[in-house]
Amino acid sequence: MNSPTRILLAALLGLAVATPALAECQIADAKLEEAILQKPDLRGPSNRQAVKDLRNLRDAAFTLWSYGRHADCERLMANIRELIAGPNMTSLGDNDEDAAEQQMAATDPKVQRGAIQGRRNEKDAKPLISVDALASGLRTDQIIGAEVRSSDDKIVGEVRNIVFGTKDGRDYAIVASGGFFTPGKDSIVVPIRSLKVSQERDSFFLPMTQAVVKTVPLMPDQTYDWLSDVAWKSRNDALFGRP
Repeated sequence: MNSPTRILLAALLGLAVATPALAECQIADAKLEEAILQKPDLRGPSNRQAVKDLRNLRDAAFTLWSYGRHADCERLMANIRELIAGPNMTSLGDNDEDAAEQQMAATDPKVQRGAIQGRRNEKDAKPLISVDALASGLRTDQIIGAEVRSSDDKIVGEVRNIVFGTKDGRDYAIVASGGFFTPGKDSIVVPIRSLKVSQERDSFFLPMTQAVVKTVPLMPDQTYDWLSDVAWKSRNDALFGRP
């Protein structure tokens, strides 16, 4: 049984354990996104799946909360807190709208722009590779969740989604790029072919400085209607040096 499967089973089995429940499940109290930011092992490529599993478990807790199952929600959150506090992960509906928005705010990734120091200035830093030049290609799990940096090695976002197979052959990475990266609200649309990647495949690089990234228009809608807007895509792609 692989590690992600063990994580899911351990947390879900914990729902069957009778524990005292709080008055209401507080999803934000687990501080999952803060832990992902602060614990280097959770930010590493080898733990990307484990981080995805933890976020999925938190989303399941929100589903329980939305149906008024606060005791079950709290039991699941207790398991998540235990997993966060434990060793390296690889070794292992009657609520009002305002309240729902407050709970969902806890799901926003907390990777702050510029929070992680780059390594491009180190002596032994290996040359970046153009995505087009990768002989073995890239898997989606190597892209989604990966950090994105500017050409001057400042972290500017995280890949939150990808779009493949458009009729015009334009594939995109949706990069959450706000002060705190939130997909859809403060995302930019990056042509995948404009990206370069570190040889370790743990960081993607844009062909522009951090200052220029801040001038790139945000994704215009969260329903992806912009995919049919040829004029908008052409203007957007030109910013990244793609005709």
